[in-house]
Amino acid sequence: MLKPSRRMLSAATALLATSLFAATALAQASQQNPQQAPPASHSDHDHTMAAPTNLKVLPKNLTGQQVHEIMETWEGSLGAHCSTCHAADPKNIGPNGRPRLNFADDSKPEKATARLMFTMMEDINKSYLKKLDDSPKITCGTCHRGHLDPEPYVIPPEEHGPPPPPPAK
Repeated sequence: MLKPSRRMLSAATALLATSLFAATALAQASQQNPQQAPPASHSDHDHTMAAPTNLKVLPKNLTGQQVHEIMETWEGSLGAHCSTCHAADPKNIGPNGRPRLNFADDSKPEKATARLMFTMMEDINKSYLKKLDDSPKITCGTCHRGHLDPEPYVIPPEEHGPPPPPPAK
């Protein structure tokens, strides 16, 4: 069995004293400011979304979280990012040093296009597909399939070869 050296005992004592000091300081700080919650760690950070302020085609009673979830679905369906439709606000700089997006700003034409496309999709679902039995709803992904500009559909060539020649006269 190893006999602890004087240096090891000193280091252990210093570590214990530092731990006790830190615990005491935390306890005193929480007693002085009981209404203040301890800082949240990254894992339990609440990602609350601000209430939307400029909804024109989505229902106005949606919460910020609901709008955020819809936008994430649209991003995936279009293979796009928030900045595709939302303009940066040079007056509002984020912690990364870059401007945050101004979600209420309507200056980008892509945002108007997204509203028009959403309105068209809703009209197709309500006015036409709803009249068919067991018809699925269309979504942005129905046409876009992860691409900002949907790829044109090309009819595949017939599998049976070229059409027969016209009959001889």
